[in-house]
Amino acid sequence: MKNLTKIAKISTVIVTATMIAMPLLAAAQFKVPEAGGTGLPNQARISEILITIINILLAIAGLVAVIFLIVGGFRYITAGGNEEASEGAKKTITNAIIGIVIIILAFVIVRVISNALISGGAGGV
Repeated sequence: MKNLTKIAKISTVIVTATMIAMPLLAAAQFKVPEAGGTGLPNQARISEILITIINILLAIAGLVAVIFLIVGGFRYITAGGNEEASEGAKKTITNAIIGIVIIILAFVIVRVISNALISGGAGGV
């Protein structure tokens, strides 16, 4: 059981590092403005950058919650009749599902707010 926990922790660190590194690798494709230019042609607003960062963090949190759900399911299956182990696994599964629901709701809230900010408000033109 301890080996599974170590593997889950290591996998989480590797996946998190990969998710953090992906935007940095994609940044290599941006064009550098020429001297005397007005900046990047598609210059992002701060709100768009913050929304992108929040979406990335929500994706990472969702991935961690799914990993906890898988670990809880594996712990429940391998409990072998041990009441303490099965109760701990049930708590892990329950908390992972609650976390997934909260993450989905947070994603919806961020999406609504971002649409309002980008479009200039609810009645904006």
